[in-house]
Amino acid sequence: MSSVSWLNKVRWDEHGLVPAIAQEVGSNDVLMFAWMNRDALAKTVALGEAVYWSRSRKKLWRKGEESGHVQKVHEIRLDCDEDVVLLKVTQAGDIACHTGRHSCFFQKFEGASSSWQAFDPVLKEADTIYK
Repeated sequence: MSSVSWLNKVRWDEHGLVPAIAQEVGSNDVLMFAWMNRDALAKTVALGEAVYWSRSRKKLWRKGEESGHVQKVHEIRLDCDEDVVLLKVTQAGDIACHTGRHSCFFQKFEGASSSWQAFDPVLKEADTIYK
């Protein structure tokens, strides 16, 4: 198998992207969702740390490059349709979300009040995380 043929197995969308889910090893908490392109996935494999594609900035970003909250990748999985990547990670600093929370999925829908409620605490104020 050539050095990049494994990338051809992934079903990239029309923009050359694939959804990527970061899941914490041990707790199995879903930490975040992001996008990857071929370069991001290849760099993730090469570095052993999560690298994503920022659609807003139109560039690669290594998770934690500013905050220090790096994701060490232990395992990479591809779903049955080959169009979603799952990263099993250890989250440095226990913070994955730019809001300073453990997970980006901190809001829970409360049916009784028909509203979204934040249920995970802020571990570190966002304005102290980024340089």
